Amino acid sequence: MAYDYYKLSSVKSTNEPTVALNNAADISVIVIYFIVVLAVGVWAMVRTNRSTVGGFFLAGRSMVWWPIGASLFASNIGSGHFVGIAGTAAAGGIAIGGFEWNALIVVVILGWLFVPIYIKAGVVTMPEYLKKRFGGQRIRIYLSVLSLFLYVFTKISADMFSGAIFINQALGLNIYVAVIALLAITALYTVTGGLAAVIYTDTLQTIIMVVGSFILMGFAFNEVGSYDTFVEKYMSSIPSNVSASINPECYEPRADSFHIFRNALTGDLPWPGLVFGLTIQATWYWCTDQVIVQRCLSAKNLSHVKGGCILCGYLKLLPMFLMVFPGMMSRILYTDIVACVDPLKCEEYCGTKVGCTNIAYPKLVVDLMPDGLRGLMLSVMLASLMSSLTSIFNSASTLFTMDIYTKVRSSASEKELMIAGRLFILVLIGVSIAWIPMVQSAQSGQLFDYIQSITSFLTPPIAAVFMLAIFCKRVNEAGAFYGLMIGLLIGLSRMIAEFVYGTGSCVQPSLCPTIICGVHYLYFSIILFVISCILIVSISLMTKPIDDKHLYRLCWVLRNNKEERVDLEQEDWLDNQQSNTMEIEEPTEEPGMCKKAVMCFCGLESQSNAPTLSPEEQAEVQRKLTDTSEKPLWRNVANANAILLLCVCIFFHGFYG
Repeated sequence: MAYDYYKLSSVKSTNEPTVALNNAADISVIVIYFIVVLAVGVWAMVRTNRSTVGGFFLAGRSMVWWPIGASLFASNIGSGHFVGIAGTAAAGGIAIGGFEWNALIVVVILGWLFVPIYIKAGVVTMPEYLKKRFGGQRIRIYLSVLSLFLYVFTKISADMFSGAIFINQALGLNIYVAVIALLAITALYTVTGGLAAVIYTDTLQTIIMVVGSFILMGFAFNEVGSYDTFVEKYMSSIPSNVSASINPECYEPRADSFHIFRNALTGDLPWPGLVFGLTIQATWYWCTDQVIVQRCLSAKNLSHVKGGCILCGYLKLLPMFLMVFPGMMSRILYTDIVACVDPLKCEEYCGTKVGCTNIAYPKLVVDLMPDGLRGLMLSVMLASLMSSLTSIFNSASTLFTMDIYTKVRSSASEKELMIAGRLFILVLIGVSIAWIPMVQSAQSGQLFDYIQSITSFLTPPIAAVFMLAIFCKRVNEAGAFYGLMIGLLIGLSRMIAEFVYGTGSCVQPSLCPTIICGVHYLYFSIILFVISCILIVSISLMTKPIDDKHLYRLCWVLRNNKEERVDLEQEDWLDNQQSNTMEIEEPTEEPGMCKKAVMCFCGLESQSNAPTLSPEEQAEVQRKLTDTSEKPLWRNVANANAILLLCVCIFFHGFYG
């Protein structure tokens, strides 16, 4: 009798696990993949300066548009997308693809409205921007801590879980053995290489993901037939192993499966929620989240930022065809397993009672792909998982180091900050592994719905604060802080209720009271965003405004002001570094060969020989870092491509709406 480890406790399985990747061709492809990825990571490590905050966290602000665009896409598309989007598509049709296409609009907003302000503000992290904008420490620390919690709840644990599902299907490995093996490799070049290594490896991962996914889509369409046949077969993919007591709505494909826009009241993804609620979440994710914005801040100039956003937008067209359609085809080919609703049968097939849609994509890969190509697809899943995790680890390390650790240790040296950031990644990994069992049982076993629902409960107040901070200069610290706090309490009340009562499934509905859990999570996002905006503006109007001299180049109406800004609060750590340069340096012992090698590998080489810049030179460096000027030619090229991207977005929404 074998065991499938999908939970902390083992679950008996009546079938012996098959090890799909047990041939030389698959193993060779995977080995070559790892060698190439590590080679690219080492090349990036050697090529860039990793021993300073700017070098490690912002890649020295030297990136061009194409690796930025590829990294934005790879950071967003983790293994949670392959498993989660395909699984939700298998259960409910193409509407989940609207989540991806919504980003086509929001990445334009990111590159044209938000990033110019961040660059002019001269910030490294998003909480740092809010500190400059509002003053004080409480908003910055709150946002840093909440962002780190969100990384654990919605990103790291979900990506690790989905990647481990795939490896469990392919290798029969214990889920936690799979997770730890993946994390060991992922953390290696994140801890050592900094953002430059992450971005360059993300570019490689993007190429592998797109090529491998297209090949799988071709095999799937070859099995199913033409698009018309695909539609017909999906609508008739009804599992045979259901009891008469189960409502047919639980296992029959939805009548609106091939429409993105669905009924506002009865739809599983109602169209007002998809248009407005999702845009609020997307604004938080694409325009204010550290993982995404950090890539844009690493660009050489604003034209490269815009070019990267455009490339990412075009790449975001692909998930509908590379993940949604294959997920639906998996239901056609393996109807009884992927579309199972009987809790006992589901537990037998995939180790969880709430449904097996999460194995739709992995099962397609393991059962459909020939030797060699199956290894390539495992490499694709590893690529998506690792690219997403490395991005999150680097950004989480940045948040902790710059916004939390510097408050605890205001006298920390730059080397100490680098070490603290790297060690924090290890702590984050441990917490994320412990959260995996909660991920598995939420939202009827549909991973992507779990991710989006948690985002809907916690992020609308953050989106409201950033939007109002940039576009409404009258908003002040008191309004922003109390808007965030009250919004958090409202969101937590819904989230905690769902975890206490469980989200249930169609066969076994949740007992959560309708007044709390009856509102769709996308509608809840709209309501919470509106309440937060009203609170922030009202409290700001009742309290003292911030003088314009503190807001130069921090909000939209004052973005081009040339006067010197008087910061509401000075950066303690920067001041400390400047004071340290005035001290007389004491002679230090020359480190041994072993210590030198370790310090070089981790990018912690001594910078004592670096030249000290004069105040005028420092001012010139700062001016370049905050410059948003563009050459007219490239500005016009970027604007034309943005208009074209928006037209493509409207066409696809209209065609599949």
